[in-house]
Amino acid sequence: MPNTSFGRKQGPGSGNLAGSGDQSDGGSSQKSQQRAKLSRVPDEIDKKSQNKRLKDMEVSIPIVYGTMSFWLGKKATEYNSHKWTVYVRGATNEDLSLVIKRAVFQLHPSFDNPKRVVESAPFEVSESGWGEFEIAISLFFHNDVCDRQLDLYHQLKLYPEEESGPQSTKKPVVVETYDEIVFSDPLESFFARIQNSPVAIVPRLPPGTTLPHAPVENSGENKRDYTKDHPLSQWFMNFSEADELLKLAAARQQVQAHIVKLKRQLTMIDGPSPQIKAPSGP
Repeated sequence: MPNTSFGRKQGPGSGNLAGSGDQSDGGSSQKSQQRAKLSRVPDEIDKKSQNKRLKDMEVSIPIVYGTMSFWLGKKATEYNSHKWTVYVRGATNEDLSLVIKRAVFQLHPSFDNPKRVVESAPFEVSESGWGEFEIAISLFFHNDVCDRQLDLYHQLKLYPEEESGPQSTKKPVVVETYDEIVFSDPLESFFARIQNSPVAIVPRLPPGTTLPHAPVENSGENKRDYTKDHPLSQWFMNFSEADELLKLAAARQQVQAHIVKLKRQLTMIDGPSPQIKAPSGP
């Protein structure tokens, strides 16, 4: 199995290595971005096969992981007040099975079978309960992607922020984190399989580079989109760069409008500027 190096790269709008929170929808939704970088790990498979590496290149896989919880309202009991789902999805809802082989979700020990193994997309687990706890998520990749697992941690949140008002059975509490998994020096077979898929951000190949033929069933053109008809898709957050740019542009307009307003107020307080007459000649 290849021992590929990979890292984690922050998404647009984040400048905090430890992650930064951004609340929207009155506090019922929270999103953040993460960044980490791992060093290159040498592997032996390159020397024993024709599956060569593309040196000095990186493949980035944007993902989102989080939880979405719904209050049960009148059906809520002391020990069963919310239904919730923990998941890992593509940043714009693509099928991640081209890269991820399986996902393991470690729930609280009080649940029956707390270690949940999901072998195919969508990579998610749904449950119900009453308490908040940290969920460990381990991602395992296909053989030609990476032989190292990626461990993520997410805090299940059931209750909205105080300023967002009372709980609602119609509006869920959503907490999501955007991440980019960066694979350095990818194998040619992996690159060929995902180069035309929207699941990955790939660089241009050097002129004259020939890749092995990718199997039809794994090509990006035959990608399955699990989240288009997903029952939770209407509540998924948008982490695209275009969305972030629109938010920045709107914020800039608000700042400029506020500056103009303050200048007018200062003019009214100070009064009109006195006119300076030019000295008359002799």
